[in-house]
This record gives sequence, structure tokens and C-alpha cells, in this order.
Amino acid sequence: MDLGISNNVAVVTGGASGIGRAIAEQFAAEGADVAIWDVAEAVAQTASEIATASGRRVFGIRADITSSESLEAALATTNSELGEIDHLVHAAAIGSGKFGFPFTNLAPEDWLRVLEVNVMGMTRVAHTVAPKLAERKSGTMTFIASIAGQIGSPTDPPYSASKAANINFAQCMAKDLAASGVRVNVVCPGMVQTPLNRGVWQSWCDRQPDDQKLDYETWAGEKIKKMVPLGTWQQPSDIADMVTFLASKRANQVTGQTINVDGGFVMHW
Repeated sequence: MDLGISNNVAVVTGGASGIGRAIAEQFAAEGADVAIWDVAEAVAQTASEIATASGRRVFGIRADITSSESLEAALATTNSELGEIDHLVHAAAIGSGKFGFPFTNLAPEDWLRVLEVNVMGMTRVAHTVAPKLAERKSGTMTFIASIAGQIGSPTDPPYSASKAANINFAQCMAKDLAASGVRVNVVCPGMVQTPLNRGVWQSWCDRQPDDQKLDYETWAGEKIKKMVPLGTWQQPSDIADMVTFLASKRANQVTGQTINVDGGFVMHW
């Protein structure tokens, strides 16, 4: 299926690893040029690897989503190296790194960094990119949230609340930008084996009673089989497939939607 994004320019925040990297790889595989904005030092190496594998122009740019100045500099570099942006995918996010059930296990101060990165980071990225797309009257923005933002996951309340905010803000933007021909959607991964997920789940596993303790891989595998109707982990490539579809001309009438890629864990009726 031709997605119609060949020779487009895509920006992927948080694209140096995990789901973000899979998304950058998929855009490049579909023929797009990609700018990866990430605070990680490895971003240039990641971009080089994707460029070599795909034959597309892929640039890694050190960018801090908590700094508007850093994002403006990343935008200027992207425009200079690749041209005007057609698609934004915002995948950069963090968790608290603590097990939050009950929520009083965490102090209010444990929320601050998560909200600064996940909520205000998204806000700063949107303010940096959206006006340029609106001026051109075309383009897409896709935000990576989480099913935790829909079900109030108790394992990491700050992360869960921040993802709910991401979903709501994306809907606001979809309404604002529709008249400019810019589509805005959210993709919510389910159970994906990423370092962020492992950090929370490892804490959960470690809290099991001594007489019920299992090694992490066994414990997590059993949880997945019980919790997910399709019975398996989701892979970063599964998320990337949905994201590139939403950016494509095949999804031309899709905006303001929150789409779960979660093996059926969350079902709405």
C-alpha cells in the first residue's frame, strides 16, 4: 500500500530509542526524510544507522523538549537540512521511576519532573511546530500517549495523569487546526517492552510476596497472558505502523482520534 509520504519530512521526538526509534525507522522505510529530536547523546548515531539502512536523509539533533529555545534551534536546523516539516510525531516522555500503588507511595514532588517533561514538553513541541504547519495549511501531528491515560493505571500515577493530559490537549489542537488542514491524532501503546515500561513493571514485580516471587521475564509473561486478550506483548513496530498510517493520505479523514494499539486491553463500547 502506497502511503503517499515518500519525500515528506517527518520529525520524531524521542526517536533515539524504543518506540520513537521504530517510528523514525518506519518513516524512513516509507521514503520520508526524518529529523530525530532527542536529548540523548546517541541521537546522531541512531540517525546514521537509520540513514544507512534506508537510504534516506536522517538527521539526529540534540534537543530538550523542556526548553523552547532548544526546540526552536532544532526546528531551524531541520528546515535547513531537510526542508519544511510535513509530519510531527511526539514520542518523548518519562515515567516517575517509582511504583505508585497506592498513590501515597509517591510524594507530590515526585510528580513535578514527569509533568514538566510529559505535559509541558508536549506543549512546547506543539507551540514550536503547529504554527508552521498551519501556515502551510497541511500536515499531521501524532502524539504518543498510553492506555494508562485512559484507565487511570495505578502503577505510576504521575505518568498516567500526564498521558491523559496528552490525549485531551491533542483533541483541543485537532479542533483548533482542522480549518488549517492539519490533522492531529493520538496513538496509545499498550504493553510494549521498552526501558520505561520495564522500570515500572520491575518495581511492581519486586513487590510480590516472597512466596509468590518469580523471575521478571516469567512474571511479566504471565501478566501479559492474563491481561491482554491477544495474549502477547506489543512491539515498537506495531506502534510505528499505526503512526505512519495516520500520517498518510490513507487516513485523510482521521483527526482528533485516540487509537489504541494494545492487543485489545482497552475496549470501548
